[in-house]
Amino acid sequence: MAIDVYKEWLKIEAPNRPLNYYQLLKFNRFEDDPAVIRQRYRELNAYVRKFATGDFIEESQALLNELAKAMLCLTDAERKAEYDFSLGRKQAATETSTSGRRTFEGIVVEEKLATPEQLKKAKGFSDAVGVPLHQALLQQKTSDPERIMMAYAESEGLPFVNLDDVPVDEYYAPQIEPATARQHSFVPVMADMGKLILASPEPLSLDVEDELRMIFDMPTRCAICTPQQVNAAIEKYYPRGAVRQIVKRDANGDSAPQEAKASKEKAPKKAKAAKETVELSKAAQKNRLKLTVVCFNFGVMLGTVGSTLALKFGMGKAIGVGVAVGAVAAAIAWFCAPKEVEE
Repeated sequence: MAIDVYKEWLKIEAPNRPLNYYQLLKFNRFEDDPAVIRQRYRELNAYVRKFATGDFIEESQALLNELAKAMLCLTDAERKAEYDFSLGRKQAATETSTSGRRTFEGIVVEEKLATPEQLKKAKGFSDAVGVPLHQALLQQKTSDPERIMMAYAESEGLPFVNLDDVPVDEYYAPQIEPATARQHSFVPVMADMGKLILASPEPLSLDVEDELRMIFDMPTRCAICTPQQVNAAIEKYYPRGAVRQIVKRDANGDSAPQEAKASKEKAPKKAKAAKETVELSKAAQKNRLKLTVVCFNFGVMLGTVGSTLALKFGMGKAIGVGVAVGAVAAAIAWFCAPKEVEE
């Protein structure tokens, strides 16, 4: 039975479909506060997960994916500005501009993620060691890592993603070089609006973005996550010794991963398979040799006796005929012997 999940679950009465991201998250155009957008997403995500069992598993998962795409877009300053413009917004909101965006230190103070003493200590550590302030706060465990990384994401104009809510994309993950993912600490979570969204604790370098653009033929965009979550995902999808795979879609749209080096090994594997099909087992080889010898001897004897009695050849000539008949019989036995025998 078909169900209108927007109307039945989210209580959205808007008749026009598809819904835009603001309608989906139940906002008026154009909500600009990333914290408010994330909070609404979490509420809706938790509610929709109640329907993730029973008869509507597929519908609930599809809606969860839509909600995640909406949140990741509307909490990304760059992508939100583009999306708002597509909806008719003529001027970007000050919150999405660099000048109007809150600084990381300002968010830490406003949301009390660290006491003044802790912040001073973290800044001293940051300056002495040469690490960003958010990393210093993470190392000193002044607050929940997720809250610190949310604040950092907002200060960078990037979305924050929880990999428990938005898991690694099973289609794109195998196609990324494991060494690259491990070195730069990122995993792919989804493709949306022509961009591949990557979860990472830090924005990726231009070199990595260019490499991935070549692989997937689309630009990338970073979504900030906690180091703990991305490390766990990397250990799962890119363990040491893993190799990059190529994922192909079959006729039903399902993914079928294959190792990238398979194309290089294809010819040797085929040759090896062909060789194995013509090679005989030891028992079969022994059987063929025995049968050939028997047929040769029997052919020589039959040819010699037959030519002597029927054609009245002399002994020398009769033996020659016998050898010729034996050779023919041996050749037939050699090529016609069974290639497999019961041992």
